[in-house]
Amino acid sequence: MSFIKEFKEFAVRGNVIDMAVGIIIGAAFGKIVSSFVADVVMPPIGLLLGNADFSELAVVLQPAAGETPEVLLRYGVFIQTVVDFTIVALAVFIAIKAINSLKRKEEAAPAEPEAPPAPSKEEVLLTEIRDLLKARAGDV
Repeated sequence: MSFIKEFKEFAVRGNVIDMAVGIIIGAAFGKIVSSFVADVVMPPIGLLLGNADFSELAVVLQPAAGETPEVLLRYGVFIQTVVDFTIVALAVFIAIKAINSLKRKEEAAPAEPEAPPAPSKEEVLLTEIRDLLKARAGDV
């Protein structure tokens, strides 16, 4: 099988396309969460902590010297990223929990009763013999 044909089969499988759609939606969701954290969650927290802007919280490791810029340890951005991650993880957890709940409800729903299996040839033969014996016993 040629390389191009194999790649085409791989690329057009449904699960690969579903995965690509999921990644694109996940990236967009990540941007929404980052904006939510930076623009909605962190300002009130910064206000409670004395008008601190978390994105600007940093420790100067080495001050600027001439052409060399200062070296910063930007822990405020790290805190903001941790809050982003926590919100995304919580949203994914809630979504998976909801999906699992729906699956459990679907599995717990009573299935249509299955028709009993057809009797085997031996059972049919034995039933006929029994019925014949009953008929003879009734004739006597």
